[in-house]
Amino acid sequence: MTATEPAASDATAADAAPRPAPGATPPRTPLTARATAELVGTAALVAIVVGSGIQATRLTDDVALQLLANSTATVFGLGVLIALLGPVSGAHFNPAVTLAEWWTARRGGAGVDARESAVYVSAQITGAIGGAILADAMFGEPLVAWSQHDRSAGNLLLGEVVATAGLILLIFGLARTDRLRLAPVAVASYIGAAYWFTSSTSFANPAVTVGRAFTDTFAGIAPASVAGFIGMQLIGTVVGLALVVVIFVRAGTERA
Repeated sequence: MTATEPAASDATAADAAPRPAPGATPPRTPLTARATAELVGTAALVAIVVGSGIQATRLTDDVALQLLANSTATVFGLGVLIALLGPVSGAHFNPAVTLAEWWTARRGGAGVDARESAVYVSAQITGAIGGAILADAMFGEPLVAWSQHDRSAGNLLLGEVVATAGLILLIFGLARTDRLRLAPVAVASYIGAAYWFTSSTSFANPAVTVGRAFTDTFAGIAPASVAGFIGMQLIGTVVGLALVVVIFVRAGTERA
């Protein structure tokens, strides 16, 4: 294309370009807009998780129904947030996803660089804390009350490795197979399922883990348990990326 071609050609090319989703950050969107999208999206996600947990405990004493309400709200909310903000920032809402994308970009893939990663992670953590405080405010809870919900047991930590590895495998597997258009449904569905099949109820997100320490409600996690969860999430990220490399072999890279 030359500079003398009609502007309509640029519009047509832009319309034909695939829309970004998790794992595929749009490079021409200003970083300020992307960081804001990550902050708002992560805040909304945590507000959904914490708020629905508070609502559920007020409506029923049945723990199974509480978890069902919490997971259902998260599934629908997360799907909407990815569909809405994916075209802006990639809808990471998760430092594990951002760091995984940074790593793949270092090795020749598309994605965020080190500076962008730092901005993303900062926005995500800030948003997560803000989302927890917002949920507490909406339900008349103390704005900041450190959670007393201990989650340090070994089986819960294993659950976080599994949950995070599965999430990274899903997102970057979709990217490898050019099916990121399915991310809103696929990622939300996976998180909803992982609420139930993992012992930890699938935090799978360092920023959300930090945010949930600020609320002493159904979805909270004791501050003393945060480091262990984040450590296991990072291990899960490495495992997930390794599985992507092994399972989704690019054409022409495997020798007979």
